[in-house]
Amino acid sequence: MNLYDEFQWRGMLHEATPDLQKILAEEKLTAYIGFDPSAASLHVGSLLPVMGLARLQRFGHTPIAIAGGGTGLIGDPSGKTKERQLLTPEQVEENLAGIKEQLSRFLDFDATANPASIINNADWLAPISMMEFLRDVGKYFTVNNLLAKEAIKRRLETEEGISFTEFSYPLLQAYDYLVLHDRHGCTLQMGGSDQWGNIVAGIDLIRRLRGARAHGLVFPLVTTAAGVKFGKTEAGAVWLDPKLTSPYRFYQFWLNTDDRDAIIYLKFFTWMSQQEIAELEESVRTEPEKRRAQRELARRVTALVHGETELEKALRASEVLFGKEISGLGVQEILDIFADVPSTELEKSKLDGFTITDALVASGLAPSKGEARRLVQGGGVCVNNRRVSDPRQTIFGSDLIDGQLLVLRKGAKNYHVIKVIGQ
Repeated sequence: MNLYDEFQWRGMLHEATPDLQKILAEEKLTAYIGFDPSAASLHVGSLLPVMGLARLQRFGHTPIAIAGGGTGLIGDPSGKTKERQLLTPEQVEENLAGIKEQLSRFLDFDATANPASIINNADWLAPISMMEFLRDVGKYFTVNNLLAKEAIKRRLETEEGISFTEFSYPLLQAYDYLVLHDRHGCTLQMGGSDQWGNIVAGIDLIRRLRGARAHGLVFPLVTTAAGVKFGKTEAGAVWLDPKLTSPYRFYQFWLNTDDRDAIIYLKFFTWMSQQEIAELEESVRTEPEKRRAQRELARRVTALVHGETELEKALRASEVLFGKEISGLGVQEILDIFADVPSTELEKSKLDGFTITDALVASGLAPSKGEARRLVQGGGVCVNNRRVSDPRQTIFGSDLIDGQLLVLRKGAKNYHVIKVIGQ
């Protein structure tokens, strides 16, 4: 199987230039994908192109990741309904540092035959003068052709329209392709399907200026079965940076995948084989309640992005909600796990003589002290997931997680977090 066939069976192939299938079967190519540095981290929406580059390298081709330090100062209008907020060069540089680190989890920069590389397009876009650019690149683009591009056409239909800055973006991306072709022998550009017009512009520029043939391949834009843009949640985007989306939340995002999407995502975002995925597909069909596909998806993608150690922590954190041991987890991890659970703040000064009964009443888990006593004596109450039996038991500072939190549980799943504040 060659790379083209691999993309095809995984559902990653949306469109490609003619003859690319034949060329990928016969030659080793250098290919690139551009990444937008508009944030300090990539999000899960970037995972499909990242996996595209990683698969390309595994098939013996040479991957280049373009960190768009130059184009990031302009902003790509593709897929956007309004003008982007322009970033400063300092913001772009800061964002690039985070993106480079994340890409290193997927690409091998030390491979002997086909090492990956990350290149900043500011290296050639920043020095070029406007006169040079208009003469050497702008000359080969007609306004008619640019107006016909889907991304620009959609923006022209809005009241806000499109600035000349973003209107010129396809020329910059085409120039990127030309420079990579000249400097690195790059003959394939890949990206999301919304990049097709920009990719074709680069192919055309290489043909006109160098008389050479270049190619393009685009992946589908990922949406959920419910029609929502992939990676968008009520809490916002799901980031690859653990400081922005914790490994626990990241794991939960994949675990909550709809049955209709689970197999698609296994093909997109894991290294699993056709046979392994086929077995899980059968499981989704015959025993969906076991959610084997979702568990495998969550495990594999979390390990891929965050490593095995963080995966184990995420798995352990997930078990806490089902009554497993809390000790060993920090305050931030506990708050993350119980982010959707009701909470109450309690002044530290009120802890003196504070009992389990008082805690249940303060949290609202029991309407009265009498009911609280009955709950505890009946074995229905846990403190930090440890069952308690004495309603008069006093809560000391040592019972709090890092001296700050107390997790109460009534019954199997009724949780409440008490946050101790003050001195």
